[in-house]
Amino acid sequence: EKDRAKAPAKKKEDPSAIKEREVPQHPSCLFFQYNTQLGPPYHILVDTNFINFSIKAKLDLVQSMMDCLYAKCIPCITDCVMGEIEKLGQKYRVALRIAKDPRFERLPCMHKGTYADDCLVQRVTQHKCYIVATVDKELKRRIRKIPGVPIMYISRHRYNIERMPDDYGAPRF
Repeated sequence: EKDRAKAPAKKKEDPSAIKEREVPQHPSCLFFQYNTQLGPPYHILVDTNFINFSIKAKLDLVQSMMDCLYAKCIPCITDCVMGEIEKLGQKYRVALRIAKDPRFERLPCMHKGTYADDCLVQRVTQHKCYIVATVDKELKRRIRKIPGVPIMYISRHRYNIERMPDDYGAPRF
């Protein structure tokens, strides 16, 4: 019976037919790889380890961000990052107190789970109006793949910014 069954006939592809491919749509805010949605006041998504390393380096978050960018900065903290800091316990109570500062803008999360890195990457992919503040190498690697998203990090007891266009006030060293 298997031998008698006919093999399905293959359709020959027409070389003149239009082939459809899925091309990722880039947001309109990106102009020659520069993000036009970035501008003062800067909204900065803060990661858990960025707060911890800022405490170790004895840096005031908001003031150091303003010194780095020469403009008003609004640090934003998601529910996932807040949950991560709360899970760290009593040892990180100073970080929790800093995260609950009224100058920080709270961003609610609607997704399942509390993995902060996925949350930050997802939010930055959807809305290109944020600068991501982190010292986590893995998170930096993931964010570098997203065009138009600058990264703030700590080096030599001060904040620095990576991939920020010159005309938006990025400091030159």
